[in-house]
Amino acid sequence: KERFWFGYGSLIIVTTQDKKIIKAHGIEDIYHVGFPSETDALKMLCLAAFKRSSVPDGFEEVASRVAKLCGNLPLGLSVVGSSLRGESKDEWEVQVSRIESSLDRKIEDVLRVGYDRLVKKDQDLFLHIACIFNIYCNVGYMRSMLGDSNLDVENGLKTLAVKSLVQISDYPHSNYSDQSIVIHSLLVQMGRQVVHQQSDEPGKRQFLVDAKEIRDVLANKTGTGSVIGISVDMYNSKVGDFSISGQAFEGMPNLRFLKIIQRSRLQLRISEDMEYLPRLRLLDWWYYPRKRLPPNFQPECLVKLSMACSDLKKLWDGIQPLPNLKTIHLDYSRELKEIPNLSEATNLDTLSLNGCTSLVELPSSIRNLHKLKHLQMRNCVKLRVIPTNINLASLEDVDMSHCSSLRIFPDISRNIRYLCVRDTKIEDVPASIVGRWSRLDTLEIGSRSLKRLTHVPECVTRLDLSHSDIKKIPDCVIGLPGLSDLILKNCRKLVSLQSLPRSLSYLDATDCGSLKNVCFFFYETKTCITLNDCKCVKSENDAIRVSSFFYDPSINVSFINCFSLSEEARRVIMQGWGFKTVLLPGKEVPAEFTHKAKGNSITISSGTFSASSRFKACFLLSPNRKVEFGYDIVCRLRSKGVLINELVFRETRCPQLLTEHLFVFPGPLFKEQRCLEEDATTSEIQFEFICKKSYSKEIDDMIIECGVQMLAEEGEST
Repeated sequence: KERFWFGYGSLIIVTTQDKKIIKAHGIEDIYHVGFPSETDALKMLCLAAFKRSSVPDGFEEVASRVAKLCGNLPLGLSVVGSSLRGESKDEWEVQVSRIESSLDRKIEDVLRVGYDRLVKKDQDLFLHIACIFNIYCNVGYMRSMLGDSNLDVENGLKTLAVKSLVQISDYPHSNYSDQSIVIHSLLVQMGRQVVHQQSDEPGKRQFLVDAKEIRDVLANKTGTGSVIGISVDMYNSKVGDFSISGQAFEGMPNLRFLKIIQRSRLQLRISEDMEYLPRLRLLDWWYYPRKRLPPNFQPECLVKLSMACSDLKKLWDGIQPLPNLKTIHLDYSRELKEIPNLSEATNLDTLSLNGCTSLVELPSSIRNLHKLKHLQMRNCVKLRVIPTNINLASLEDVDMSHCSSLRIFPDISRNIRYLCVRDTKIEDVPASIVGRWSRLDTLEIGSRSLKRLTHVPECVTRLDLSHSDIKKIPDCVIGLPGLSDLILKNCRKLVSLQSLPRSLSYLDATDCGSLKNVCFFFYETKTCITLNDCKCVKSENDAIRVSSFFYDPSINVSFINCFSLSEEARRVIMQGWGFKTVLLPGKEVPAEFTHKAKGNSITISSGTFSASSRFKACFLLSPNRKVEFGYDIVCRLRSKGVLINELVFRETRCPQLLTEHLFVFPGPLFKEQRCLEEDATTSEIQFEFICKKSYSKEIDDMIIECGVQMLAEEGEST
């Protein structure tokens, strides 16, 4: 309590799991120690188990599994590693199976210290999280789910976070309700063991989470009023197929949370129509095997209804009170023919009906859903009827892509920011919406039905016309003042790109097989430098030199598989795209790239290069054998073995290349930090080009040859 106990200049470090202790003693400089990385966690395990920081030969796989099961928790790594010291690999395998099924007693004893010191309500909140809400859960969701309980969710979560039993993510600029709740896997197991100790009979516990126990309780109808939550993921369990009766839940009137994830509708069968379900707040049941919910089911308590891939044909009859319902997910319920009247679901936030292939109509009752933000209806191939001339004030994104029978433009909100109606029968954007839709940012409307486009709201910044039958860029697109991305993939009748908005920074014309003519230019580089931006700038000439270092590798254009491009079009593309990346068909590196070499590297040893020198590079890519998600393209520049610059083009979109293609880009020789009071000069530069699959360390051998063209400050070849 008294700081004068310590001499002047003393450094005092306090470690604790309870932040209140720190704050109570006036300590303000608090550092939160996060979990170690996978690499560091493996080292900790090895130090405890092998008295060394590396894994012995033969133990690599099993040691990595143990570290993962311990969730990179230093305490667990230390306890488990120490307990396995000197054991054989076979014994390690045995312990892995034991950890997967339950916690070692030593770990549990340590972890329970924090839990046992909680008040009863906070203990209950912790058990809810450990058993039901341990995956993809945020504060607002928890608050909604437990809104009818006597638990103090807000203060309880703060207490659990202070005690290090959960973590509340602290994303910048996010609301507290949107912040994620994260619980460590070992703490999940500890919480479930607490529940397991409540009774030797599973049907008398608060929560059921073990697949075998749930199977027995439901099949034998041994559930009681003690059960408030059931959560089972049978997708990866070893439980075989089984059947339950329609009365399986009758003995559990207090059940509030039901979550059943299964891999097929055959895994858990219901031998007859479901006769009873309690007043649930969460109903999350994949592959629900019956045609409808029980006729006496009362959904007024529901907060989330999620029944993906179900056999449902309808949910319920008539108008039901739904004051708490916020989310409906019925994706890929292929038998679903109608949506019930939702006029009482006034708090509904998300309605997801993707893949409901029997659904014909979106009911007019949605006009009452003024808090609806997300409407997802991809692949509703029979959808034809939707309400029009309504304005859902909160609606932000609508996806009706691949609704191949839809002809009606969804004029259902003036506040939509994202609209996707790709591959529908919609033929144009109605003129009536252009002046009223002032927030639309992204419009995806390409389809074979789209042969012309006469209207687009001026606020659109990303426009996707892929797979449409347009022959040229519509005038309404050329006039868009803020358009940055234009996607024209597989526009097979597109012949000419005659003009484009000056604001455009990305163009994708992949697989436009008829495209011949390209005649346009873009704005100058967006760089804007003032003499105050850099201390080394003392004159206007210096400012010009500095501006050459500001380089944006995200701006690019793609003409993949555009085999009809004329020679003039190719010249315009290759030579007229300063500060862009370009991908187009080609058989060899063009002659203007005066320094050439086979393979992926080239050394230029003639000439003197300064800090203001720039270059344009080109390399030839071989056809790829299959469609890849994307590539990271890296250009490394070295002088006498020293890295002087590195340009990285991350996740470069690269679908299947049917023939060889050229990748072209400009850049500075030196990093912008060397912009400096003196020129960095060299007489030898080595260029190395690397093409690797995104999110992988694997280097692809797609580069056949490469070339470099050195540029003077004015942009001319030297």
